[in-house]
Amino acid sequence: MTPDRSKAFLVASNGHPDPADLTLHAMRLVNGDQAAAIADHLAHCAECTAELGRIHGDLVLAVLTTGLETPAASARERLLGQVAREKKLAPAAPKMPEQSESVQPQARPIPSFGHSGSVLSIDEHKPNLKRGTRLIVLTGLGWAAAAALCLTSGLLLRDRQNLRRDLAAQQSQIGRLDADAAQAHQLMDALTDPGAMRVSMRMPATPKPQGVPSGGVTYNPQKGTLIFLASNMGALEQYKAYELWIIPADNSAPIPAGTFHPDRQGNASVVMPDLPKGIPAKAFGVTIEPDGGTQTPTMPLVMFGN
Repeated sequence: MTPDRSKAFLVASNGHPDPADLTLHAMRLVNGDQAAAIADHLAHCAECTAELGRIHGDLVLAVLTTGLETPAASARERLLGQVAREKKLAPAAPKMPEQSESVQPQARPIPSFGHSGSVLSIDEHKPNLKRGTRLIVLTGLGWAAAAALCLTSGLLLRDRQNLRRDLAAQQSQIGRLDADAAQAHQLMDALTDPGAMRVSMRMPATPKPQGVPSGGVTYNPQKGTLIFLASNMGALEQYKAYELWIIPADNSAPIPAGTFHPDRQGNASVVMPDLPKGIPAKAFGVTIEPDGGTQTPTMPLVMFGN
C-alpha cells in the first residue's frame, strides 16, 4: 500500500510541519512532494494555517523595513543546505508507550514562531525574503507611480486646452470690442464733421404734429458717410421694407441708400451704408418697397427732407 505522502515530511511527535519547513513554504522555497504534503496538511489544520498567516505578516514587514540589496546567487543553496543539516542533527523522537484505544494522545501545540519567535531572526532567510515579496511591492509602486503620472499629465493637458479655449474667446471678444470702438469712432467723426450736411425729414406736405413719422440725415458727400435716424415709423406689411434715397443735386436718378425696418417703438436707422463718394445731395426721401429693396423709388414718398 502506498504510504500517505501528506505525512512524509511531518514531525512525528506532534503531527505538524516542522517550523523551518513551514517558513520555507511561506517563502516558496519548498517544492515537490514536500510542498504537496504541507499544502495537504494546511487544508485541514487551522493552527498551521493561522501560523502561516503570521509568517506572511513577518515577511511583509521584513520587505518594508529593510534596505534594497541584491542577494547573493548562492543564498538559496546555503539556506537549503543549512536546513538539511539541521534535520540530520535533530534527534529522533522517542517512541511513546502503547496506549489503549480509549486514550488518545494529545498533540503538542506547534511552536509559536509567528509572534513570540519571528522568522525575521533567521539571518539566512533575509536574501530570499527580499527577492520575491519586495519585487511585488516595488512592482506595485511602479504601477502606482505610472498611474499618478498619467493622471497628472491628463490634468495638465486639460488645463492647457481650457486655457487655449479661454484665450481664443478673449481674443474674439477683444476683436469685437475693437470693431465696435472703431465703428463708434467713425460714427462720432461723421456726426461732428464740419463738412457734413444735416437735413430734417417728415411726411410730405404735413406739419410736424406729435406722433407723425420724422427723422434726420447727416451726410458727407466727400467721404460718402451717411447716418439716418427716424422715429414714429409705422409697421409694414409682410415682405415690405422702408428704403432711403439720396436725390442728387444734378437732378440725376435717385441713389438707394439702404432699406430698414422699424422696431416695436417705431424707431429705425440707416448707419454708414456703402455709398459712392463725391455726390452732392439736394434732398432725401423714404419710400415703401419690397423687402429686398429696388433701384428705382416707388411713389409716393412717405418721408422727405431737403
